[in-house]
Amino acid sequence: MALIVQKYGGTSVGTVERIEAVAEKVKGFRERGDDVVVVVSAMSGETNRLIGLAQEIQSPPTAREMDVLVSTGEQVTIALLCMALNKRGCPARSYTGSQVRILTDDAHTKARIRDIDDENIRRDLKAGRVVVVAGFQGVDEEGNITTLGRGGSDTTGVALAAALKADECQIYTDVDGVYTTDPRVVDSARRMDRITFEEMLEMASLGSKVLQIRAVEFAGKYKVPLRVLHSFQDGPGTLITIEDDSAVERPVISGIAFNRDEAKLTVLGVPDIPGVASRILGPVSEANVEVDMIVQNIGDDQTTDFTFTVHRNDYEKASEILQRVSAELGAKEVVGNNKIAKVSIVGVGMRSHAGVASKMFTALADDSINIQLISTSEIKISVIIAEKYLELAVRGLHSAFELDQADVVSEA
Repeated sequence: MALIVQKYGGTSVGTVERIEAVAEKVKGFRERGDDVVVVVSAMSGETNRLIGLAQEIQSPPTAREMDVLVSTGEQVTIALLCMALNKRGCPARSYTGSQVRILTDDAHTKARIRDIDDENIRRDLKAGRVVVVAGFQGVDEEGNITTLGRGGSDTTGVALAAALKADECQIYTDVDGVYTTDPRVVDSARRMDRITFEEMLEMASLGSKVLQIRAVEFAGKYKVPLRVLHSFQDGPGTLITIEDDSAVERPVISGIAFNRDEAKLTVLGVPDIPGVASRILGPVSEANVEVDMIVQNIGDDQTTDFTFTVHRNDYEKASEILQRVSAELGAKEVVGNNKIAKVSIVGVGMRSHAGVASKMFTALADDSINIQLISTSEIKISVIIAEKYLELAVRGLHSAFELDQADVVSEA
């Protein structure tokens, strides 16, 4: 017997028929003797519908009332799933976040979990019930309903698994696991049997949409084994876990992530004086614009060119800020490009293999792709290239590192 936390997203519970299918799946786990806690999202499209209603009345809506409104989506799903389970002779009980008492801070619409009271859940599990919990929501010290932000149901699932010391947290979605890259771009992309928390965190932060970053961070912190599975297809999925020191040979590169939503800005000819980076990025940060890659080059004339990337949606806002800052600093000009993309290779095997960067750059050069920026960490290398070459670059790198071949150690 195992204790399993399962999370089903909006598409998995998008219709009554799909909720019935989830109930059948959960019943199967109970029949083999497992204790099961299920975390569900709102039915597909419901959260957007509720947000639309709010915006018709008030724009922007009051954050506290917004949380009260959007949390109702998950409440519908937990009740319907429990009905489907009870109908099948599988006793089940539903809980909202406040009924469990998933305690959060008071940051409405983007709250963070502080503590979980697992007493009610454990009592129901001991009584032989399936516990169905509303994802994405909690309650603050004052009893106000809070929500965890987009994708918060993944975080709820992992947090419950950590609190309950579950044997595994299973994330059911519309893909059958984590792939070496997006199969829509590379036909030979391969589903990985396992990947480390570090690698998955890098993949998620660099553009992979399979799991939410916060959920992976939580799982890594509390060492909760995560498994990504398809909601309606049987299969082993992909296990996300700690690095296995016993694995003598593993691929140098585990996967390739990419992001089309990038834009680049450069302030040319900035006087090279102490604090100039802060004077450039400070106003950008104050405008709530997140900065990604940063490169600074100092010239012989004691001026510097300062380049950084932002999300494409923030390109115009950041550009306007830089025009003002540039004038204040006496810089030459501000130039930008919002037709770029970021491509990254990820793998813990980089730690023990030299020449990975060289191999990446050679593969891109062979396809006549120019690199505009480079950023590295211990287990990843990212480059900025022209957006029009994105898919060519991903396919070339996937082939160069032999990611279509299972269990291949790619020699750099």
